[in-house]
Amino acid sequence: MSRVSFEELLDAGVHFGHLRRKWNPNMAPYIFMERNGIHIIDLYKTQVKIEEAANALRQLARSGKKVLFVATKKQAKSIVAEEVAKVGMPYVTERWPGGMLTNFATIRKAVRKMSNIDKLMVSDSYMNLSKRERLQIQREREKLEKNLGSIADLSRLPSALFVVDVIKEHIAVAEARKLNIPTFAICDTNSNPNIIDFPIPGNDDASKSISLILRTMAQAIEEGLNDRKLAKDKGQEDGDTDGEDFGDDNDKNFEVDEEENKGEAGRKPAGDDARGKRPRRPAARK
Repeated sequence: MSRVSFEELLDAGVHFGHLRRKWNPNMAPYIFMERNGIHIIDLYKTQVKIEEAANALRQLARSGKKVLFVATKKQAKSIVAEEVAKVGMPYVTERWPGGMLTNFATIRKAVRKMSNIDKLMVSDSYMNLSKRERLQIQREREKLEKNLGSIADLSRLPSALFVVDVIKEHIAVAEARKLNIPTFAICDTNSNPNIIDFPIPGNDDASKSISLILRTMAQAIEEGLNDRKLAKDKGQEDGDTDGEDFGDDNDKNFEVDEEENKGEAGRKPAGDDARGKRPRRPAARK
């Protein structure tokens, strides 16, 4: 059964594309028809692509890998922050910092700087600073939190990138392609799906459309995380069972060894019984 029904996609307005004069010819396979100068997206193909992308994200989550979500357009910011935060994945909803993937070491330095400021603010030396210095530190902390707060837990490069608008986030897509990071994206009729590994043809401007697709992706990630947790718990239970069985075998062996030792202690050596005490030799006569 499909994760999203045809009626849900239709109600969310996923089928609405851009004006005909703005279209990208590479999106022709996903366009159903044209009406009033606007292209209509084929929702049956959208269903198939959503299923493919959701299964791939589920596998990534099951493997314990991170997926970075990118959506800096106004109508997608709050939706991404709400849906993605539930599954604990990193996301970028403010300005995309150039070189975030290709120059990841520098971004990590900024994140470490933010954690160092946090440590400073709870220390005694912070109160000894002047009011002006404290305000400067607070402003710098707020700026770092705004731009990098959502990726503070991202200690290494993400295993995949999910983009809401391919054209607006073209820098993020270019960096991901340069590093061979798989990309997932909502592709409208004005974007190029050939540069995306898992394109989802759909309306990337309507908040309902974005919310429906992102919710489906978040649910797939949550399923993968649950599968990973169940597999880990099952592995621990199997390990505990093996340990208990091993302990029982040791106890049995220990009991058998004790019985054998007792039996050996109760028996006298055969050599002592055979020899006995040697009789004294009679004294020689003078």
